[in-house]
Parts: sequence; structure tokens; C-alpha cells
Amino acid sequence: MPEFIAATSRGLIDVLSDEISSLGLNVINKTSAGVTFESNWEGCYRANLELRTATRVLKPVLDFPAYQPDELYHNIRKHDFTKYIDVGQTIAVDANVRESGFRDQRFVAMKVKDAIVDQFRDAFDGKRPDVDTDNPALRVAVRVVKNQVNVAIDTSGDSLSQRGYRTEAGEAPLREHLAAGLLALSGWSQNVTIIDPMCGSGTILIEAALRARKIAPGSFRKKFAFQNFRGFQREAWDRVVTETLSAEIEKANVHFYGFDKYSRMVRVAMNNAQRAGVEDDITFAASAIDVLTPPPGAEPGILIVNPPYGERLGITEELKDVYRDLAFSLKRNFKGWTCWILSGNEELTGALKLKASRRMPVFNGPIECRFLEYKINA
Repeated sequence: MPEFIAATSRGLIDVLSDEISSLGLNVINKTSAGVTFESNWEGCYRANLELRTATRVLKPVLDFPAYQPDELYHNIRKHDFTKYIDVGQTIAVDANVRESGFRDQRFVAMKVKDAIVDQFRDAFDGKRPDVDTDNPALRVAVRVVKNQVNVAIDTSGDSLSQRGYRTEAGEAPLREHLAAGLLALSGWSQNVTIIDPMCGSGTILIEAALRARKIAPGSFRKKFAFQNFRGFQREAWDRVVTETLSAEIEKANVHFYGFDKYSRMVRVAMNNAQRAGVEDDITFAASAIDVLTPPPGAEPGILIVNPPYGERLGITEELKDVYRDLAFSLKRNFKGWTCWILSGNEELTGALKLKASRRMPVFNGPIECRFLEYKINA
């Protein structure tokens, strides 16, 4: 049976593995690069459509050592790439090179591209696919670590994190798959209220509402890369889509609340929620963090917040007041609640003067963070 690799951010491997297993797919390996699972192509389709914490799904095709350019070229030609697309379609090669004798990523990508198009030339009387780096029918991912080469076919296309509902965003928005991952790491039960006191473009709450409504994150996309492939199984895809859509429910069992001090961001979040079809499940309002209180009638639940980290020089001292205000509101108004904070700056979270009960390492892009749990005691 074929093997596939679902990629995600560092820190989310375990929750992604659990999610893959929940789809009935057989997990066979976990590494820092992703989760390898075994499935037929229908399972690949389902993974692309339904996985919330993955960034893409790859189909490994080659794994070999190479020390010289000719070795790279000839090993690439051992796999038949002509079976994926027609000669009139387009290709692109993405390369990632670390600690290798090869010059750089561009050289590796060019050499792999040459091997693939020469294979097409031999098979189609000199004809070859054009290169389209923006929207290719076939994207080939090449990873070189030292002199070990891994080659995979990208079955996703655009990152699975790009759901499609967020056409507006603020500064440094949280990626959608990471927001879904934070919800999973928190152990959130789908009948527990969530508040995001610095909601920005609303991503955390929209992802929570989508999960509560059982709306597949891939249902907003127009197309996946596997739909370009010659062996695309239309009946299997239609079956996956039908099953996924039939599982949706009309309304979440719990309500969500988002606050932001900027009215403009509240409007952005509301518009994004509307595009996601979950606007009835979330209430957004403008509120400063120092006057934050639970919504009337809300039972104690959880707060999840991604505050600014102060990456820009000189802003850390200014942001300490924001963290102190957050701690003040938590201790005064949210007794019995649990607060989760994604922290990219230990100095700033120190300003909370709260003791974290759990610390989980998570990467927000290139930034190494800690996802911190605080129990607000009565």
C-alpha cells in the first residue's frame, strides 16, 4: 500500500499523528519532518480535505545518496514522472538543501528539473512540460540533508494552512493549521467556551467553530494538486467529499467570544468568520485587555491568546504593560478559567507573574515558542 507524509510545524507532530489515526489511516512513523502514514489514494484525498493541523501531504517516490551532480540526475530518472501529468501540463521543483556538498537549492532544483523534463522528451518525441513556479500541475519536493536525497510528489498544491476564508488579516497573523494545533494541544472539549482576548483576524476562534461544526478545513479550496494527476480517481474523491459534507452540523454546541482593542480588527474577524460560514457561532467585540470580563452567563472555560512577542527592537518594555494588564484581568475576573498563552518571549510572559502548570514547545514559523497553561484559581 502507498505511503504518504503529512507535514506540519514543529511541536504539532503528535497531534497531527492522532488526527491522522482518527481518520482511520495507519500511522507508521513520526519524525521532526512529519508523520508517515499508509493508505490508498482515497485516504490521501481524505487527508488533504480533512486534516486540520497538516500543512501539506506528500507522496515519497525516491530516497538515495548522491555526491555528484550526475548521480543526482541519473537517480531522479529512475522514477517515472510521466505517469503523473501529460506533457502539455506544467511542473515545478522545490529544493531544500542542508549540510550538503551540492552548491545550493537552486542548483539542485535545476538539476532535478532537467532530469524530469529530459524523461518527458524521451517519452514524447522531444516534447516537455513547461515550468510554472506559481501554479504547476506537478510540484516535486526535493530535500537534501548532507548527501541523502529525498524526493516526493506534492499532492496538496497550496499549503493546507491556507483555508481560503481569511482574505483579511492583521500584523503577523497566526497560521490556520497552528491555530488548530493549539486547540488540540489545549485538550479543548467541544462543549467548553473559548475566549480569545486578543483575537486579531479571528483565526483561533474560527478554527474552533469549524471543528465544532465538523466542517472540513479543505472544503473552502477550489482545487488540490492531486486533481491534476492522470491517475486521479474521481469516484473516490466524490465519495470522500459526500461523506465529509454529510458529517457537518448546522450549529456548534458552544459559543465562542473574540475581543480586540482595535475596532478595525473586530470587523476583519467578523468578515473572516462570515466567509467561513461560522459567524453565528462567534461573538466579536472591541475591548481593551485591562477591562476584559467573561460574557454574561458564560460558564468557566478557556482563554487562548497569541499576544505580540516584541520581535522589534525596543518594544519589549512597552509590551510588558500589556501582559500585566492581561494578568490583572485574569486574576480579577476569570477565576476558575484556564488560560493558554502562546509565548515567543520569556521575558514578557515573566511579566504576568503567574506560574504555568504546563509548557509545550511549539514553533510559530521560525520563532520557537512555548504554549503555556495557567490555571486561574478561585
